[in-house]
Amino acid sequence: MAKTIVMGNFKGGVGKTKVSVMTAWEMVHQFGKKVLLIDMDPQGNASTLIARSAGITELQNTIFTGFQTGDLKSTILEVEENLHLIPASLTFKNLPKFLYSKFEEEIEQVSYLKQLLEPIKDDYDYILIDVPPTISDFSDNAMMAADYVLIILQAQELSLEGSETYVSYLQFMADNYDADIQVAGVLPVLLRPGSRVDESTVERAKELFGDDNVMTHYIKHLERLKAWDVTGITDKDQHDRKAHKVFIDATKELIQKVGHFEEAGKYE
Repeated sequence: MAKTIVMGNFKGGVGKTKVSVMTAWEMVHQFGKKVLLIDMDPQGNASTLIARSAGITELQNTIFTGFQTGDLKSTILEVEENLHLIPASLTFKNLPKFLYSKFEEEIEQVSYLKQLLEPIKDDYDYILIDVPPTISDFSDNAMMAADYVLIILQAQELSLEGSETYVSYLQFMADNYDADIQVAGVLPVLLRPGSRVDESTVERAKELFGDDNVMTHYIKHLERLKAWDVTGITDKDQHDRKAHKVFIDATKELIQKVGHFEEAGKYE
């Protein structure tokens, strides 16, 4: 059964979408995993980047159709053999209204994604979820459906505060809805080498979350990542390979961390 991971932080612009897409990409191309990437952000940036990278020009069925029909399988786009995508579009902004009209009980409203994933979890090794940086029905459904969260930490104070809020909200979801989600790690992103502010933020994160929880492989600031937004993900030259190497190392560490949790869970 797939291990489901949500990429989280309650501050926007910290690199969640890029990490979601690249983690899925490297899991497939470097580690031979079968992956489903779920875009739960109505802006659809993850969907756009994946489609652009694969030369896909039109996204027909989207996640909101799956929520409305009660069948996510029909919305899955096979990007390539082992990389599948459930894309999002602006219509998904109506999710809160839809959930309130469909369900009377709050627990059913926040657990609908979990329910919809059950029939397809056996089809994948990993399911990755990209969500908006808000406390909302989007993030609630992702938290309830996920086994793990990878907290994305941009090296700045507001992102650190967003990470703290995220952990507090995870506890709220566990206390009020019995959410069963484990923090797989805290991933620092967009670091500039030698920046004292960046290094200080990472050190503070280690104090807050513990050394073992802050990942050793960081996503450093690379201009090539901006280029991929325009061209799609490529692997043509040394700059591409350098950017891929950053995500390959982080993805490998994430897989190892999740593996350790899974192994420990067998003996509980």
